[in-house]
Amino acid sequence: MTWLVRGDDVLASLDVADSFGSRLKGLLGRDGLDGAFLIKPAMSVHTLGMRFAIDVAFLSSDMRVVDTVTMRPNRVSFIRPSARSVLEAEAGAFERWGLVRGDQLEVRE
Repeated sequence: MTWLVRGDDVLASLDVADSFGSRLKGLLGRDGLDGAFLIKPAMSVHTLGMRFAIDVAFLSSDMRVVDTVTMRPNRVSFIRPSARSVLEAEAGAFERWGLVRGDQLEVRE
């Protein structure tokens, strides 16, 4: 299993979309999300056709949080030129995790 980690804290289980097909499908067709979803590479995302709101963190190449937003269904984010990947979770997850701009994240197996 893959985990999203900040320092010594395990934040969530993690699914990684790093192929064209997995990035294209994303969270479409799901009714919710347990854990988190990492899309790489990515500088923006959309929630077109999604059934639930999501928290979105734009991450630099070294997995530092550049910006965060909450997106309702059927929205398109602005491009974040400094982002190299995007982390998604159900709306409210980032607040529970205390995730903020500047946090250094890590993916662990």
